[in-house]
Amino acid sequence: MQEKYIDETKQGEAFAIAEKAENSKKLFLESYGCQMNFSDSEIVASILNEQGYNTTLKVEEADLILLNTCSIREKAEQTVRMRLSQFKNLKKEKPNMTVGVLGCMAERLKTKFLEEEQLVDLVVGPDAYRDLPNLLKETEDGRDAINVILSKEETYADINPVRLGGNGVTAFVTITRGCDNMCTFCVVPFTRGRERSRDPHSILDECKSLWESGYKEITLLGQNVDSYLWYGGGPKKDFAKASEMQKATAVNFAQLLDLVAKAVPKMRIRFSTSNPQDMSLDVFRMMAKHDNICKYVHLPVQSGSNNMLEAMNRQHTREEYLDLIKKAKEIVPEVAFSQDMIVGFCSETEEDHQDTLSLMREVEYDYGYMFAYSERPGTPAHKKMEDNIPADVKQRRLAEVIALQGELSRKRMKSYVGRVHQILIEGTSKKNENQWKGRNSQNAVCVFDKLEGQKIGDIVDVFVFDNTQGTLLGETVK
Repeated sequence: MQEKYIDETKQGEAFAIAEKAENSKKLFLESYGCQMNFSDSEIVASILNEQGYNTTLKVEEADLILLNTCSIREKAEQTVRMRLSQFKNLKKEKPNMTVGVLGCMAERLKTKFLEEEQLVDLVVGPDAYRDLPNLLKETEDGRDAINVILSKEETYADINPVRLGGNGVTAFVTITRGCDNMCTFCVVPFTRGRERSRDPHSILDECKSLWESGYKEITLLGQNVDSYLWYGGGPKKDFAKASEMQKATAVNFAQLLDLVAKAVPKMRIRFSTSNPQDMSLDVFRMMAKHDNICKYVHLPVQSGSNNMLEAMNRQHTREEYLDLIKKAKEIVPEVAFSQDMIVGFCSETEEDHQDTLSLMREVEYDYGYMFAYSERPGTPAHKKMEDNIPADVKQRRLAEVIALQGELSRKRMKSYVGRVHQILIEGTSKKNENQWKGRNSQNAVCVFDKLEGQKIGDIVDVFVFDNTQGTLLGETVK
């Protein structure tokens, strides 16, 4: 799979679902950022669908415009502000139209949105989506509405999310919310709150429902899925106060994986995002045990330098990370890894940078998400550290990391050539309408000619005969 260097200036994605005949209002819902945001948008659409709103892809039709925002990097916020400015004329033409900001940026900026962006009527944080019907009533009465209170309990476990857009084959299932890891560069703990896990029974019910609805692959989703721990509800940090019975019957992530794999034995299962400090070898043992758990892990490292890892407050060392990778490959020899990498963090030296490059060579990632560090207001790094790496140095180091990942991606893709892979057909290739596209267990994209009788959602045996940097080229095994 091709390395991922994300263009954060890209406009968000808007999705629509089937209309309810009885609904009379139109919702335009656009999502930015991580998979959690897209999953949250499905929850929002479900709540508002019951309040008389059908979704639309045409912003000019909307009675309600909602942007589900990302705050992870400065460019993401700039993109949202630019997008909001595009609605000003529309708001003048339709003064009764409501414009709202949801998600992490709403949580971080709070009332500033109402003050600075004169067209914003509604500001709602990630834990307050249930309050949307009440907040919308306030806006209908001519008042600005805001709820950015973070919750220690909210997991939206009882809400069956509608599936926005998508291919009807793959779906996200959120299992945790929030994050307790106080990485110095990261704003997530401040915008999404304390980590809490969802009741495993509701997770299993959702997975079974998705299978019955024709879905063939699910991704268990959270800021840090490895940290999943259900002991009856509440923040993970309070687990020490749990009763002996709660501790004895608690379910961790490896156990949850086992439960899901057994509950939907023909469903492909993925999970994201993982954290090295919380990743258990039991997770890899479950991966080896169950054929339907895909042999792929996104395992962000952020830097190959112990100096940087300490400065970032990552709770793992370079050596611990590499040891985890080594043991994982012993348990699951065919496992593939991808990475997150930040270059140019505060006081990063050239030696630190070279440590990152050497770690990448040792792990041999399939692909990665790579960024130059940008300060986020409110984070420990912003408060206590100097962003002292010149922009040109950051960009040069980023270019070197991207170039190396390109080499590693080509090498990894080549390793899949000459073998038969099980590919889940997810849709038609963007470049050739006569070809399917899908992914193998290791998350590598494969394209191959369509044959009569094949359809989206089929899992087919494909012989891979060649590759590009980011794509496998194959043909169906007849």
